[in-house]
Amino acid sequence: MKQKLSVAPTLKNYDKKNFPKDILAGIIIMAVSIPISMGYAQISGLPAVYGLYGSVFPIILFALFSTSPQFIFGVDAAPAALVGAAVLGMGIEAGSKEAMTVVPVFTFFVALWLLAFYFMNAGKLVNYISAPVMGGFITGICTTIILMQAPKLMGSATGTGELFELSEHIWEALHHINAAALVMGIVALAILVVSKRLVPKFPMAVVLMVTGALFTYFGPVKEWGVPTLSAVEPGMPRWYIPDFEAVFSVQKASEVIVLSLSVAVVIMAETLLAENNFAQKNGYRIDDNTELLAFSIGNMAAAFTGCCPINGSVSRTAMSEQYEGKTQLTGLVAGVSMIAVLLFCTGFIGYLPVPVLTAIVISALMGATEFHLAKRLWKVSRTEFFIFVGAFFGVLILGTINGVLIGIILSFAEMIIRSAKPATCFLGVQPGHSHFRDIRESTNIHEIDGVIIYRFSSGLFFANAKVLVRDIEDHLKHDTKAVIIDAGAIGSIDITGADSIESLYRSLKQKGVKLYITEHIAELNEQLRKLGLGYLIEQGCVRRTIHIALKDMGINRPYPLEGGVDNEERSASRKRADNRVQEFVWAFGAESEEQIEKQIKLQIEQLKKTKDIEEIMHGRWAHMDEFDQDEWLEHLEEHLKEIVNISGKDVHTLAADIEMHRREVHERIAREHPELAERFAQRRHLLDKHLKERRPEVYRIIVQLREDNKHK
Repeated sequence: MKQKLSVAPTLKNYDKKNFPKDILAGIIIMAVSIPISMGYAQISGLPAVYGLYGSVFPIILFALFSTSPQFIFGVDAAPAALVGAAVLGMGIEAGSKEAMTVVPVFTFFVALWLLAFYFMNAGKLVNYISAPVMGGFITGICTTIILMQAPKLMGSATGTGELFELSEHIWEALHHINAAALVMGIVALAILVVSKRLVPKFPMAVVLMVTGALFTYFGPVKEWGVPTLSAVEPGMPRWYIPDFEAVFSVQKASEVIVLSLSVAVVIMAETLLAENNFAQKNGYRIDDNTELLAFSIGNMAAAFTGCCPINGSVSRTAMSEQYEGKTQLTGLVAGVSMIAVLLFCTGFIGYLPVPVLTAIVISALMGATEFHLAKRLWKVSRTEFFIFVGAFFGVLILGTINGVLIGIILSFAEMIIRSAKPATCFLGVQPGHSHFRDIRESTNIHEIDGVIIYRFSSGLFFANAKVLVRDIEDHLKHDTKAVIIDAGAIGSIDITGADSIESLYRSLKQKGVKLYITEHIAELNEQLRKLGLGYLIEQGCVRRTIHIALKDMGINRPYPLEGGVDNEERSASRKRADNRVQEFVWAFGAESEEQIEKQIKLQIEQLKKTKDIEEIMHGRWAHMDEFDQDEWLEHLEEHLKEIVNISGKDVHTLAADIEMHRREVHERIAREHPELAERFAQRRHLLDKHLKERRPEVYRIIVQLREDNKHK
């Protein structure tokens, strides 16, 4: 069902405090759109002034119907390049009357395709594209446009094509550098980069444009050969119906219709990806399908004013974000102010130096790149890092449309790879407790005697079904009576997964082992019935919880543990202490020792302020279990000299106090848990070895104290 269409949804309940920022951002967007739009209009095969026309009604209509509060529509690189290439491929000269006839028809069919995508609810496709793909895609687009713009810093024309063509164009520009243009561009870019860090809210872009225009008017800019924007005749864009007959009469209709589909796909994918990227970054939501309608309306306006296809603009949006534009009032102001420019200020346009305007565009694009995401992914997930890189180079080398396809393929590949290697574990219980935990968390967690409890944390489908079967079969023992699958994370199952479950059930049944599926949502039962496994439910193999499955086996609490480990019920206070430790180890895993060290250092910093030695000696470890208490005290011993220096206490007194507490811990373990005393002694030996390696001088003091205590 389509969302109810509303006008200006982002302006409802408007916050007046955003008004000055939205106005300023809109004026800046208008100003930077002048060189960008004029350049891309020429790339599409139209005269430069049509870039300004495309920055009036299309941007205003998009602002009125878009659900994104900050994204800006405008004449942009990808659609302009695709249309320009198509026009040249038809043998039509850029800037000719024939081009001015064909391009609006192109735009009209792009608008129709986007409208069709809206009715097909195609906007949901963006949900299947991951953050690394989005980040790589946006960074690729930004880098491509920066490379397109780079020759203009040197006084040359805009580059076209992909990485290799752009590199070749930059190389050619290096052989024809206009020194004055390069100095102006580099200085402007440096000022923008520095001001963005020091005074990010100051409208430096506007100051530079005005300064550049004044310098051109009063200075020798034109004598130096520095390019300025082309002069534009004043006047509003004219509304008219595209000349379809001219296109159809020369039998170019099929080419226009087919090629316009590729342009529409690029607009949909590129703009939705970018919009969702900004939405995620700034904490709001958009309606993807309504955006497609807004794209269509904007392009329809472009078609009826003779313009090329219009796209969401990353560079303009980045500029708006830099100057804190908060709503689509920014887009409305940009469109209305462009009308004012076309009516009254076209003479000013001819004085704007191209290198300065190029520096403004490049500065905005640099801020929109997401190389910081790549750096983060390199640290946390190499797989996602390479997906980012694939999407980035896909756009940079193969172009936008191929980059989009590569990104979608990479997203699906990542999803399948992740699901093919699901998180799995075998569950057990800690003596005195009844909840189930991963047996890898602690040596004090034991499996229930004769029962395998297996957790599978993914949907069960063709790519991972073998993992479940292999894990369970490899874990079977001669005395296994039941296998319980914790299916709490299995939200769906395909026919391959169902066949694997059935095969496992029959294999276990032949061995006299009962199979249970538990903890899953009710919908999974419906899927099992549809896939022909309803008989498992009827035979009692599907149970709501693990506890119910165990009870069905005749196994009640306290559960018998492997190896005859005592599973007596613990006191409430003992359980609370155990749970605190379990939470700590569960949260930090292999880093739990580092976290203890971190807590010690925090306590030492606190000690510097309070001089309260009792807090660090007694206050932090009272609720730990005995093993963790001993490790806490051992870490304290490592920092003994530091504590002595801060507190002013005698080193031997502090060492004796710590050792006394460690001895009490050892005696308590020997008294309450004699079966663990030997393991504790082995652990104590290991901790002492660590102390000797890290703090040999402290170790000598501790050893001497122990010797003295033996002789007392």
